[in-house]
Amino acid sequence: MDLFDYMRETAKETEAPLASRLRPRTLEEVVGQKHILGKDKLLYRAIRADKLGSVIFYGPPGTGKTTLARVIANTTSAEFKQINATVAGKKDMEEVVREAKDALGMYGRKTILFVDEIHRFNKGQQDYLLPFVEDGTLILIGATTENPYFEVNGALLSRSRIFELKPLEKDDIKELLRRAVQDKERGMGAYRAEIDEDAMEFLADVANGDARSALNAIELGILTTDRGEDGVIHIDLAAAQECIQKRAVRYDKSGDNHYDTISAFIKSMRGSDPDAAVYYLARMLYAGEDIKFISRRIMICAAEDVGNADPRALTVAVSAAQAVERIGMPEAQIILAQAAAYVASAPKSNAACTAIFEAMQAVEETRTMPIPVHLQDKHYQGAEKLGRGKGYLYAHDYPHHYVKQQYLPDGLTECHFYRPSDNGYEKQIKEWLDFLKEQTDEED
Repeated sequence: MDLFDYMRETAKETEAPLASRLRPRTLEEVVGQKHILGKDKLLYRAIRADKLGSVIFYGPPGTGKTTLARVIANTTSAEFKQINATVAGKKDMEEVVREAKDALGMYGRKTILFVDEIHRFNKGQQDYLLPFVEDGTLILIGATTENPYFEVNGALLSRSRIFELKPLEKDDIKELLRRAVQDKERGMGAYRAEIDEDAMEFLADVANGDARSALNAIELGILTTDRGEDGVIHIDLAAAQECIQKRAVRYDKSGDNHYDTISAFIKSMRGSDPDAAVYYLARMLYAGEDIKFISRRIMICAAEDVGNADPRALTVAVSAAQAVERIGMPEAQIILAQAAAYVASAPKSNAACTAIFEAMQAVEETRTMPIPVHLQDKHYQGAEKLGRGKGYLYAHDYPHHYVKQQYLPDGLTECHFYRPSDNGYEKQIKEWLDFLKEQTDEED
């Protein structure tokens, strides 16, 4: 390291953002993640024993993925290399591999490669690392905010343990805020600042499990708040609210947050909980989800889960889909809320959904039986000569506009695909069909 490198590193330590300066250096300093870092847990024991294999840390921003990598770097006897997938190219990886081979061949030392944002690597870049991970030249530590099962090659996944980091609890965030205010070496202790309990509670809550967000806020608050008459910087609730303007919603339109949220939205409508349905709708809208995507899911739920228990649900859903396309945000949120609440509150039946699935299965599993002759079209030229449509009974010519005749093909006449429920309007449909069956039985 030359003089300029030394000066640069020294400046980093003193001028880096608070969240960077406060990164834990040892396992004992790590806050939260007890489900993987408890003293009886595999990851804790592997790091302490310096026997770590390839791992992928997966979790939302600010939960400590990079921090854990730094802790490993401070405790391991192996060579430690770090690259960021957003800027690293093949030459960078080739250089790391070359140095890893030298370290292993000349000194018998393994190399740990930390790849931040590993989901940014394309398939070819991930494939390049595979043989070196497989033969032990590299021990891979990947960090990603995206679900690795969506973004990381299966071959790398099979050679790595996945550890999911959870959003930090409020008490964890509060512990970090106390450190930030009091630590004179790496924190803001030299500024003589104090934070009110309600301000700390607010920041811990609104940070939504993201330690970096909370630390950035307290740093901004201390640096921009005037000292009181007692010479102390007081961070009260008003100052805290100014420093963090908006709750960060964890939501990615192509990852598991997207799928989890839309799943919860649909299941809440299906489960007849309009409060939960509107809440998950709000989360999607807040995060910028496509309103056309949301309206399509409401239409599907109206048909699949409400069905004929309330046929108007589909009408409401379709009308909402058309309206949001014409109006757009922000007013579209009102229309979507109306439709979601209606579908959630409506009586439920999946009888029509079950009917089509069972009918599709019957089509798939049975040979294509001829359509009964009396149901065939007799209007095209020569059809009557072939006997098409002969014997068809016109339902409107009979009492109740109904007459018994065979509609299903031979071999399927005993099948019952649509079985109406006793919910909502479908109960009336069931009663009507039972009534028609009684008329038929009387005729027989």
